Amino acid sequence: MSEIRIRKPETISEAHSEPVSTTDSSSVRQSIPSPADISNVRRFLLSRGNSAIADRAFGGLMLACAICIFVIVALIFFELILQSQMSWHKFGLPFFFKYNVDPNTGAPLFWDPVNGTFYALPFIYGTLVTSLIALAIAVPLAIGMAIFLTEMSPRFLRSPLAFITELLAAIPSVVYGLWAIFVLVPLLREHINPIFIGIFSAPWVVKVFGWTHLVGDDGLFGGVNLGLGFFAAGVVLAIMILPIIASLTREVMTSVPNSQREAVLALGATRWEMIRIAVLRNARIGIVGSIILGLGRALGETMAVAMVIGGTPQIQESLLATGNSMASVIANEFAEATTDIHHSALIEIGLALFLVTILVNSLARLLVWAVTRGAPARVN
Repeated sequence: MSEIRIRKPETISEAHSEPVSTTDSSSVRQSIPSPADISNVRRFLLSRGNSAIADRAFGGLMLACAICIFVIVALIFFELILQSQMSWHKFGLPFFFKYNVDPNTGAPLFWDPVNGTFYALPFIYGTLVTSLIALAIAVPLAIGMAIFLTEMSPRFLRSPLAFITELLAAIPSVVYGLWAIFVLVPLLREHINPIFIGIFSAPWVVKVFGWTHLVGDDGLFGGVNLGLGFFAAGVVLAIMILPIIASLTREVMTSVPNSQREAVLALGATRWEMIRIAVLRNARIGIVGSIILGLGRALGETMAVAMVIGGTPQIQESLLATGNSMASVIANEFAEATTDIHHSALIEIGLALFLVTILVNSLARLLVWAVTRGAPARVN
């Protein structure tokens, strides 16, 4: 039977007593850099010391800049509430939907600064009507423009057309207003409005659709054709919000992956079917967000609307009638208001417009973010 030998474990002293080879000691000495081997860049960084204080100061400064945005919005909101307290206490919530009756004519009386009657219903109506007209005109044009730029435009035309489209957003509002007064209003009064008046006043149209009360002399295009009014203001707003909707729609459509397009084309779809199924369907939430963002711009537009809407505090069914919007009445009357209650009523209208604009723009940004998050950019 063979003998089994077990090696005796080494003690700590025996392990340390083994000599270290010359090769190992030289490699250890070579791994430690000498002061002469330190580069100039590293020596400069080491001489600067700890930069934690500077980093914290810079971070705090950037945080303060971000907080300033919220502080500014909060201060605006607080000041609007403070300055509109008199109107709130006198009229309350009915300020936005109530009206008085003229004892002489029996007509609704909404806004009479001389007698102290202030109700904002006609201005809300004017804001909604002009904004809806603008959306009805601008949305089809903007979506068509975005489809052409992203899917059908030649490469050499894509950048110039996109630049010209975005350039429209940089034109000041007062320039649009002057152009509307000297060009658009005469064009509508002499050429375009008569066409709509003839269509909506045709005998067979009145006979077939008269029950809707939208045709005839008291319909959407009835009354006196001055060129000014809701329709002119809506056309100006459509031109102003067109680049916003087109640019955001183009951005959302660009974020749709190319694999979606290629998959639909591989199944035998035509170009229109590819655009409808692969692009528009995937980008529909973002397109809705861009439309709502354009609506937010239309709701708050002031100077161009004030110059062509007419300035009448009445609710009239005809789109050719003159009226007023929430923003335009503030611009037209704030400098001329002589009483405290008049000032307070105008500021209360501004408060309502401020809240509606923030709500609409927040909803639009949320919808656009829901589509474009995490989507890689497509190289055009």
